[in-house]
Amino acid sequence: MVQSQQFSSGIEVATFVTSSGLLRKLWNVNDANIVSNVVGNNGLSWKVYKEQDTDGTIVAFETAPSNSANLQSELVSSTELKEKNFLHFQFLSTKANPLFHLNIAAVSLFFENHQGLDQLKSEVNSSPKLIITGLALGGSIASLFTLLLLDGFDSRKKKPLCITFGSPLIGDKGLQNSISHSSSWNSCFLHVVSSNDPLPRKFITDHTSSYVPFGTFLVCHDTYSTCFENSDSVLAVLETSIHDQSQVFGSVEYRNIVEILHRKAIWKDTANQVQGMNYSDSLQACIGLQLLTLGLIPHMQQQQQEIDIITLVEKMENLEKNFIKQKREKFDPSKKLNLMKINMAELEMYKTNSKNRNIGYYDSYKKMNSTDDHDVVTRHKKLSNYWKKMVQDSLMKPQKEGASLRTRWLYGGTTYRRMVEPLEIAQFYLNGGKDYVTTERSSHYKQLEDWLVEAAATTTSSNVTKDKVESILTLDSCFWAYVEEALISCKKLDEKLSDIEKDEATRKLVEFENYVYGLLKEYAVSPEIFLSESSYMAWWSQYKKIKAASYGSKLTNFMSNAYNYNVQYVGGTYKFD
Repeated sequence: MVQSQQFSSGIEVATFVTSSGLLRKLWNVNDANIVSNVVGNNGLSWKVYKEQDTDGTIVAFETAPSNSANLQSELVSSTELKEKNFLHFQFLSTKANPLFHLNIAAVSLFFENHQGLDQLKSEVNSSPKLIITGLALGGSIASLFTLLLLDGFDSRKKKPLCITFGSPLIGDKGLQNSISHSSSWNSCFLHVVSSNDPLPRKFITDHTSSYVPFGTFLVCHDTYSTCFENSDSVLAVLETSIHDQSQVFGSVEYRNIVEILHRKAIWKDTANQVQGMNYSDSLQACIGLQLLTLGLIPHMQQQQQEIDIITLVEKMENLEKNFIKQKREKFDPSKKLNLMKINMAELEMYKTNSKNRNIGYYDSYKKMNSTDDHDVVTRHKKLSNYWKKMVQDSLMKPQKEGASLRTRWLYGGTTYRRMVEPLEIAQFYLNGGKDYVTTERSSHYKQLEDWLVEAAATTTSSNVTKDKVESILTLDSCFWAYVEEALISCKKLDEKLSDIEKDEATRKLVEFENYVYGLLKEYAVSPEIFLSESSYMAWWSQYKKIKAASYGSKLTNFMSNAYNYNVQYVGGTYKFD
């Protein structure tokens, strides 16, 4: 089989950006109509520009050059910020990704100016087209301000675009995870970096550094540039290509870079320069060409401190392959929803067929006596994998976006849990398991259940109507686990036990009896439990013998006559006490 070719489009993306005139516009904003020019605390200031004859707005952040030159690598955690009651970025904390760290200098400068920045947010939040920019540490503030704008952003509007120049990294892997797990936040950030500017690599010269980039990086060298989106590739390039210089680049240098790149936007043919490098495939050749734009070519190895370019190309090839694979596999619940609906429909059919055999789908699956039972195993696994990933993805997203996702998929997740978790329980007890709820229950079932409880707190709608009892799924998806534990308790009473152990087993059985009756009163349990071959009826048969004929209870009265549960309960007409 012929392997498909893979490519990197970094050079084409960079050419598009530099030829668009967007970068030049950011350096020519002084010709635009200035709306405000605010000087804040400790050397931070910002300007708001309205473009003439357009609905575009540009916010430019500036800091004193000394602030950037003296930056330290110390990080502060989101937990520490919360303890100090600085809650601006707490929305980035999620259950699956609760902790992240920010550069303490950048976030401290932001905090010192938070009142003015909050007012700025209010002023520009409604702008139809909004670009946030900044140089060096000003770019770090621009990134933080853009994140603030994205909190609760109206998805019907265009998202803001943040373009930084020569800015240092501002956070760790936790921050990068929070941003990358949002559906489109990562695409809001473009970082322009010169290969001769030491500031962007300031916090990664130490290989134990915790800093991780996010967004797209446009890396420039002389008259050429290329783009990288994969954070690991960005780190590899920054560690390798930026020369050791003591002077941080200023606005003049980046203005000149932007002008040169714009003029040289039509790419010159460099094919001859990469000939003879023996690249084995198209992706290697693309990466080699990208490194060439940064001045990293074999005959320059001595100038580049004897960098092994071939090894670097191979390293970046592996990073890019992993990144391409991750992007292809990036979870989108809606893309697989139709397939999941087919699997659920097949389970419904299996449920109906099992009911026609008077056994119910739970006990049919547990016994595994037919080919249909074995066929369902695959559907069970596919559905569980899908919903586990959906729950994980929702937990990784920033709080408001995750909540929105949960609301959209709550009905499907609830139906899945009530239909599929009994299959999980059946497998568990078939293999001799005990105490499923405490020892084995998957966290994604618990999370789906918690979300339903949260949603129920805001609505008064009922889960069940009496005219639809025959078709319902038992509302408590752990019902069959409690049935199995009740059967185990019945079995224990036939064994030689101490009085204390017998009392404990009897207590559990009475507790289960009350639990069942409580569900029945709410019409919250499927009539399938009354099928002649069901585990529930097996429990009831054993329980009657243990309690003897003289025992009386509400459940006993209900179960004493098959008409009560086969006709009146199914029809929603039984009068519970």
